[in-house]
Amino acid sequence: MISMIYYRGKLHCTKEWDVKTMGVLETLMMTTALAGVVGTGLGGLLGALLQKDSNRTASLLLAFAGGVMLSVVCFDLITEAVETNVGLWVAMLSVAMGVAVIFLLNHLIDRHVNPQVKHIDETHPKTADDLDELIHSDHYTHHQNNKDNKFALFMAGLVMACAIALHNVPEGMTIGASYASNNGVMGNAALVLAILIGMHNIPEGMAVSVPLISGGMSKPKAVFMTALSGVPTIVGALLGYAIGEIGAMGLAISLGFASGAMLYVVFGEILPQAILMYHSKLPAFAAIAGILVGMLIIFG
Repeated sequence: MISMIYYRGKLHCTKEWDVKTMGVLETLMMTTALAGVVGTGLGGLLGALLQKDSNRTASLLLAFAGGVMLSVVCFDLITEAVETNVGLWVAMLSVAMGVAVIFLLNHLIDRHVNPQVKHIDETHPKTADDLDELIHSDHYTHHQNNKDNKFALFMAGLVMACAIALHNVPEGMTIGASYASNNGVMGNAALVLAILIGMHNIPEGMAVSVPLISGGMSKPKAVFMTALSGVPTIVGALLGYAIGEIGAMGLAISLGFASGAMLYVVFGEILPQAILMYHSKLPAFAAIAGILVGMLIIFG
């Protein structure tokens, strides 16, 4: 894709490459900004207006989005990683690496934060059973309620930002990797992933803004801060696209790593959390419906 010319002893990018690349990156950034920043910001706005969330609605929305993400990852992204013909083991190891990295980083955050929150003890499920636990806004609220110093609140906010980034970066990578696999064209898989990630970010944004507002932050500032928490989605998309553009090997690694990260997020967090938030069979049916919708989008 990179076109170079040799002129006066130096290599220069051609104008055609510059225009094409800038157009590709602009489209990618705009799409992921809508999914990450606008989706999370919309959730923040709803949280500011309602100052409450519905566990049932959030559960079914998460389960459905998780089902479609699972379908797209398994039937499209992983398949494309294998079809790069760099070797099945490369694709499998990339998936395993994506799972391992996101699990390890989440484990490190949980091990540091969970002992500080009283309701998370040996009787608590080994995974988050509410959105505020998933992004550790409960940790931030705990420090607010204790009227801790500004440094403690800053560190709690930093932890919350890192937890959100750990979800948003791999989500963005799936869009960027899918975009790279389609030669810089926004295909159905990338577009669907962007829409789903935007839907998934709405309840997450509500979980961010509500504790900020209840802690005394003004509603406009809380919505703005919540929207900013979606920026890592753009970073992930650019990273996934950049690795995918290296060549067949890079594309396989990018698709595999992003797929593995999303598989962990879906199976390790989204689906268990959806079931724990709403004790019913409906989240399971919502996830199955999501898988079927994903199949229809890919093969229909």
